[in-house]
Amino acid sequence: MQAVEVKDSAGRLLFHPIFRTSGKKLMAKGHLLSEEDIRVLDAEGLDRVWVAELEQGEVSEDYAASVLAAEVGCGSLEIRLVAGGRANLMATENCCVLVDDLLLRDVNQAGCVAVATSPNFSFAPAGHRVATVKTLPFAVSLEDMEAMRAVVRERGPILQGRPIRQPVVAVLYCDPLQGERARLLFEGIMRTRLERLGAAASFVLCCLEEEALVARALEHLLRSRPTVVLVASTTAPAGPTDTVGRALERIGCRLERFLAPVEPGNLLLLTYAGDVPVLCAPGCFRSPKPNVVDLLLPPLLARYKVSAPEVACLGHGGLLQ
Repeated sequence: MQAVEVKDSAGRLLFHPIFRTSGKKLMAKGHLLSEEDIRVLDAEGLDRVWVAELEQGEVSEDYAASVLAAEVGCGSLEIRLVAGGRANLMATENCCVLVDDLLLRDVNQAGCVAVATSPNFSFAPAGHRVATVKTLPFAVSLEDMEAMRAVVRERGPILQGRPIRQPVVAVLYCDPLQGERARLLFEGIMRTRLERLGAAASFVLCCLEEEALVARALEHLLRSRPTVVLVASTTAPAGPTDTVGRALERIGCRLERFLAPVEPGNLLLLTYAGDVPVLCAPGCFRSPKPNVVDLLLPPLLARYKVSAPEVACLGHGGLLQ
């Protein structure tokens, strides 16, 4: 750190922020001074500024942040640089955020950069910040930056913005006595839940909760090639052997995960009919309060195939407390 004449400060890094006499910040610390900056500082009546010197083999914090941010994320994301060695990754369209938590931890333990992200599987609307990359203040070793860049290139990216584009949602309402009853009970809550993710129900059917009728209704919905099928039942199934579970097996759905996500007696079934996920979550549509469905819908709407281990990682054994 040293004090230099303003006229000689081009190409140097500000060691501290500079404020106007009104108190408004003029330039942030770490800012790389240009010839235009010199004219601005001179107009403000400043003679000397404190600057940091880059040593051989070092790069500025802003440059390092921009380089590493370009490697950290991919997909529907754009980089916006912020003063002070920070770069924000912003969603360019509605998307689901996929995070490699293990790589994120390893990168943050390395020391020269810190990366903060939205949670894995979270929904990010267009324009939303999903990650921030922050480097060491003022200067970063070129060797350290390139080493980190190589790690992320080899194992990364850390973050993906998987776009959610025109999702087709099919909904089946079923009840042991009257299918329309389930629709009357759950349709408003279903609409609220989908609207939070920028989606809506494209195809809707109601039926009695009988194995053959449920199987036939599901086959009809699947012919529309939906992004995801949601089954909202008024009963709490006992598992893959209940009425809905047997209907899913009857039409050839493959069971991916069976667990208790909300409360005892309300069980979730995640199955796949080919590559189309069919999500059965009785009890999850009784209230618009966020639950396991809100955790699973973003990746499913983004056409990401969620596996059983990934569902298990959403909570202790998949059980949300």
